Amino acid sequence: MTIFNSVPTQAAHQPSPAEERPIPAVLGADLEVPVKGGRLVGYANLDYAASAPCLEPVSAAVAAALPAYSSVHRGAGYASQLTTARYEQARHTVRAFVGARPDDAVIFTRNTTDATNLLAGCLPDGTTTVVFDTEHHASLLPWKNAVRLAPPAFPGEAVRAADEALAAIDGPKLLVVTAASNVTGELWPIAALAHIAHRHGARIFVDAAQYVPHRRLNLTALDLDYVAFSGHKLYAPFGAGALIGRRDWLADGEPYLKGGGAVRSVAETTEWHDDPEPRHEAGTPNVLGAIALAAACDALSATGWTALVEEEERLIGRLRSGLAAIEGVRELALWGDAHPRVGIVSFTVAGYTAREVAEALSGEYGIGVRDGKFCAHPFVRHLLGESDGGCADGTASAVRASIGIGTTDEHVDRLVEALRDLTARTR
Repeated sequence: MTIFNSVPTQAAHQPSPAEERPIPAVLGADLEVPVKGGRLVGYANLDYAASAPCLEPVSAAVAAALPAYSSVHRGAGYASQLTTARYEQARHTVRAFVGARPDDAVIFTRNTTDATNLLAGCLPDGTTTVVFDTEHHASLLPWKNAVRLAPPAFPGEAVRAADEALAAIDGPKLLVVTAASNVTGELWPIAALAHIAHRHGARIFVDAAQYVPHRRLNLTALDLDYVAFSGHKLYAPFGAGALIGRRDWLADGEPYLKGGGAVRSVAETTEWHDDPEPRHEAGTPNVLGAIALAAACDALSATGWTALVEEEERLIGRLRSGLAAIEGVRELALWGDAHPRVGIVSFTVAGYTAREVAEALSGEYGIGVRDGKFCAHPFVRHLLGESDGGCADGTASAVRASIGIGTTDEHVDRLVEALRDLTARTR
């Protein structure tokens, strides 16, 4: 028995402007939090880069799947067949969302870190990885043999540095780069870097965790080999992420987890799946996480990127203008104020540690931001040196405000006014 065709096909095309739907709502938009004095105020969530709230359509998709939830791939029962169909449809939806090639593998993981480590375990013997010190630790640390490049002074220098490094390497090679910095939000020239990588016979892996919640990604058009991202940053906080890309390295690599589902047969010897999707998804997968991830992809695609990008750029422009007008607030940037970026701003406040600023914003104003080094220690040290925003271990730290669906003008203005109040206290 098979009922796979009974599951409605999720949208795989990008809608025209006439088809675009309103921007969906997020859960928790009406959350109230306590502040100094015992008052309750509406929560200003400006910590989207760490984890975004759940979209209402994502919550609805999970709720719809729960009554028939069952195991996947090996059950003959109706609920198992239906859940399997939903899980595999989620794979097709994610493939379409990133504009992947028809034969690209889509492997469900826990998050971007998990996906990156999976790929690292599948690299051919002798592979050298080229990676910039501006990367998140998830992209900086997993590689056995890595050439680390200094933060480039401008985008063209990033391309030149990658060109020179790849030209000096013999054997298999992989260029690793973020699409959007989790520290500054700045966009990286991934198309140019992909071109350089391929010119030297290398492949390119792109960390798109901070990119796909804010911009449309087309893996095929950009000629990327591998992409990874996390559901919890894409309004689907149900513990799933994805690695998407070329099958050959993944099919030849050691199975990421060894167990049921990853094997064809087990006797005196083990025969592993040649298909990288089951090969690296041993055990019972996070079915609801995959369904949630696909629902987020569908919701953003159905909304269309024009409205999302326009609203984000309006809000981030409002925030950056407000910060620039406050004496003592310094915004961090690698490539200057005018360089394109997603909705992330990191900064320091004179007279305060980053933790003091974050605690004051939360306790006095009901604002949630991130403080620290954002799992990008080398990059933050490069931006700040050792003098600004010291934290517990004596190294530099900063405050990060990040926006997304659900962010309002009032949230942005409240942060600006709060920082103005805090800086006034030190004069």
